[in-house]
Amino acid sequence: MTNEEDAGSLLLDDQLCFALYAAQRAVTAAYRPLLDELGLTYPQYLVLLVLWERGETSMKELATALRLDYGTVSPLLKRLESAGFVRRERAASDERSVLVACTGRAEELRERAAAVPGALLSATGLDTTGAARLREELWGLAERAHGATERPR
Repeated sequence: MTNEEDAGSLLLDDQLCFALYAAQRAVTAAYRPLLDELGLTYPQYLVLLVLWERGETSMKELATALRLDYGTVSPLLKRLESAGFVRRERAASDERSVLVACTGRAEELRERAAAVPGALLSATGLDTTGAARLREELWGLAERAHGATERPR
């Protein structure tokens, strides 16, 4: 099949979206045993990655970094707060803004979490060069797809 024929195919395995979906599910499943040891779900791990990288962050900045809406981030933070990993408080300078920060318990977890990326590479058979190349391609695709949703029809 040529690229043009492939582009018009309605076969499930020819769909880019399905390959991405299957890969995302498989990678998330590969993370599961690693994160279970930390007592985290994959979305909770992502929240902590942002907070470990940036420190105290507004909920708005956190949602933007994760490319999620408030309605999705809020319950995540509530569960992380109940587990003792994050604290939320209103910003003194702007009562409308909620600041989120790691607790000491989350900072202690950070050292153990440092093993997760390498363990995932090992589990998937990717080396750092292959992972970097794949990540670059996926970010490029995400950017192009995001741009396509903003164009007038």
